[in-house]
Amino acid sequence: MTSQSAGGTLAGALRTWRTRRRVSQLELAARAGTTQRHVSFIESGRSSPGRSMIIRLAESLEVPIRERNELLLAAGFAPAYPQRDLDDPQLAPVLAALERILRGHLPFPAVIVDRQGDLVSANAGFHVLTRGVDAGLLVAPVSVPRVLLHPGGLAPHIVNLDEWAWHVIDRVHAESLRNPNDRLRRLAEELAGLAPPRPRQLPAQHLGFAVPLHLRLGERELRLITTLTHFGTATDVTVAELRLEAFLPADDATSAALTELVT
Repeated sequence: MTSQSAGGTLAGALRTWRTRRRVSQLELAARAGTTQRHVSFIESGRSSPGRSMIIRLAESLEVPIRERNELLLAAGFAPAYPQRDLDDPQLAPVLAALERILRGHLPFPAVIVDRQGDLVSANAGFHVLTRGVDAGLLVAPVSVPRVLLHPGGLAPHIVNLDEWAWHVIDRVHAESLRNPNDRLRRLAEELAGLAPPRPRQLPAQHLGFAVPLHLRLGERELRLITTLTHFGTATDVTVAELRLEAFLPADDATSAALTELVT
C-alpha cells in the first residue's frame, strides 16, 4: 500500500466517522487539540497525520478500539491495541472478575456478551430463565437477543412482547449504526421480522424510566429491568467489546420469585 493510497483511505474513514458522530471539523479539532485547518487537510488527503494524532482524532470521535486499529493500519502504522482470545492467560484476571460479578448478581439473571450479542458467560439465574428454550438456540454461538425474541426462545413467555421486542431491536439497530457491523444489522432485520407490530404509544404500565420485561414463567410473573455495563477504559479489543447485561427485579414479588427459583 502506498502512502498516498493509505492516506486516501484514512481520509475517507475519518470523514465517515465524523459524519456518523455528527461532529463538525471545528468541534473535532477542539476535542483533539489541533486546528480545523489541519483536520480539513487530513480529510482531503493533503496532510498525513502521525500515529498519535490519529489516535487522538479516533478517541475524540469515540471510535471503538477495533476500528482505531483499522485507521492506524490504513495510514501504514501498526495497531495500537492488542486483541487477545478469551482463553489467553493474560485475560484470565478479567474473566475471573466478570465471573465474580455474575455470581454477585445472583439470584438475578446476568450474562456477559460480546459485540455481536453472543453469549460469553451466564449465571444460574439466566439459565433458569432459559430452561424451556429450544436446544438449537443454545448451540454456540448463542445470540442472546435471538434467545429473547425467537418463538422458540423466551418470546412466547413475554407478556409485553410488542413493546419489549422493539426495545431490544432498536438497541441492536442503534449499535449497528453507531459501530457499523453487518452481522448486527442482519440480526436487527431478523428480529424485526419476528416481532409483532411496533406499538403506537407507550403502554400505561411502563416504569417511567425504563421499559420493563414482563415475563410469565409457569404460574410466576416476573417484571425485570435491564442494565448494560462495559469496560470504559479497556485497551484490549476483546475486553472493550464485552458487555454485562443484568436483569434486575422491578418489584419485590419478582425478587422473591427469583430467589425461590435460583436458590
